[in-house]
Amino acid sequence: MARVDFYVLERVDERARHTLACKLAEKAYRLKNTVYIHAKSRDDAVHLDALLWTFRDGSFVPHGLSGSGDEAQASPITIGYEQQGIESRDLLINLSDEIPPFAESFPRVAEVVTADENCRLLSRRRFAEYRDKGHSLQTHKL
Repeated sequence: MARVDFYVLERVDERARHTLACKLAEKAYRLKNTVYIHAKSRDDAVHLDALLWTFRDGSFVPHGLSGSGDEAQASPITIGYEQQGIESRDLLINLSDEIPPFAESFPRVAEVVTADENCRLLSRRRFAEYRDKGHSLQTHKL
């Protein structure tokens, strides 16, 4: 069973959610972990790809966009939005509204939640689904 951490932000905006995902990916990279960031859509994945270069001055987070070539799969951090063909890594950062079907193959999952009511409602559903499957759950209020 995976360990699932819910990071609950006080802010409503999606930019704060994406920035926290970048920070989590950077921390995992520094700990020599591999990461897959699962975005809601292609547009979000492209946005996260750009944000990982700029979210913090002096930050270096090597990454690639899934589907952009073989080198993306070799990157310690991969960003994508598709539901199939995802290889397991050390950490899944889920920014989707649902639990992706491949989540079971990851030992750790990070769910990033904003203060937006719809985002919280959907995260409660994911929390219950993870709990019902027997995963170890932690909540971090930020």
